Amino acid sequence: MKNIYKIRFYLFFIALLGCTNVSENDLVDQTELPELITYVNDVKPIIDNNCIICHSNPPQNGAPMPLLTYDNVKEAMQNRDLIDRISTTDLGFLMPFGGPRLPQNLIDTIIQWQADGLLEN
Repeated sequence: MKNIYKIRFYLFFIALLGCTNVSENDLVDQTELPELITYVNDVKPIIDNNCIICHSNPPQNGAPMPLLTYDNVKEAMQNRDLIDRISTTDLGFLMPFGGPRLPQNLIDTIIQWQADGLLEN
């Protein structure tokens, strides 16, 4: 009977040593952004994969405007606070509609696109 307790103790000790400490940095996408962000190469895929289900033409689910073209998205950036809408953590307004919120690395790409001058190509 003592051997069973010893075995359990050793297994517990081995399991404890096998655990690792995962830092928050391991959970965050550390991918470097391209030198210049463009609509065609970087932003359009984000919009197509996450936004046009509602922001189609005509818009669905109460979306106020389409986001199908470069001009649509540029106008939303300049006049409709697109960055604020996709960055919100307010549960009633998460984008895409119904949440979860876009991953921060995608939001950062769109923010960088604005900082780079809203380039199309």
